[in-house]
Amino acid sequence: MPKIHYVEFDATHSDDFVFNIPEGHDAWLLVLTQTAALFEVNGELKEYPAHSAVLYPPKHHIYYRACSKRYINDWVRFDADESYITENVLPIGVPFSLPDPSYCHQLFQLLTFEHTFQNDYRELSIDYLFRIIFNKLCEASEDKLSPQYYNLLNLRKALYNNPGHPWTVPAMAEYLHISAGYLQTIYKSTFGISCMEDVIHCRIRLAKEKLGYGPHKISEIATICGYANVEHFCRQFRQLTGYSPRAYRETLSSKEQNVQTEL
Repeated sequence: MPKIHYVEFDATHSDDFVFNIPEGHDAWLLVLTQTAALFEVNGELKEYPAHSAVLYPPKHHIYYRACSKRYINDWVRFDADESYITENVLPIGVPFSLPDPSYCHQLFQLLTFEHTFQNDYRELSIDYLFRIIFNKLCEASEDKLSPQYYNLLNLRKALYNNPGHPWTVPAMAEYLHISAGYLQTIYKSTFGISCMEDVIHCRIRLAKEKLGYGPHKISEIATICGYANVEHFCRQFRQLTGYSPRAYRETLSSKEQNVQTEL
């Protein structure tokens, strides 16, 4: 399992900050930036934007410094021989854009807390967190991070967190300060689904949960899921599941009764 030497999140430095280890560390170093910074790559100094990640293996030259009034990052220095770290496909010593900065930042916070406190499952939890971090890093892809990517990601999170909101394409476009047509184009190219299809899928997923594990009437569930018209809700539910809401609820109830009978 990975062994952490030191881990820190929200590390804040002044504009004269320089980190220079010509011969590299004896351990791995992973850095996630929250602000822009200058990194030396192949002998050249280049500015990389905020929300970049860079992985340095042991004995690899390290040089980066602030390029504005302050520099903020999350970082961890660690030993590891696990294949998901030593044999990963990430670029070495070259910054790349993070697919979900806020999520990765939360993982670093958890990693810091697990390392700080002596709990029974501390080492196992640290290993799990490292695996999740490296999974997220491996998902990173330069070609999908359009200029609007992070704004689209925040919009999608808001959508998934509140599918019952009266979402419309014009309202979502206004949220991003772009045209409705452009939103539909970049949303589908980024996530592989149109924005309104995404809304519908989220609403039907919520409806299935409410139908199976809640006391609400079908008309109430339609309202909770953002439908002003119960007939429209029933039609879309059938299109996506093959069942009417009532038939879906009865099917779940029948399955539950069969399980109880078997017990």
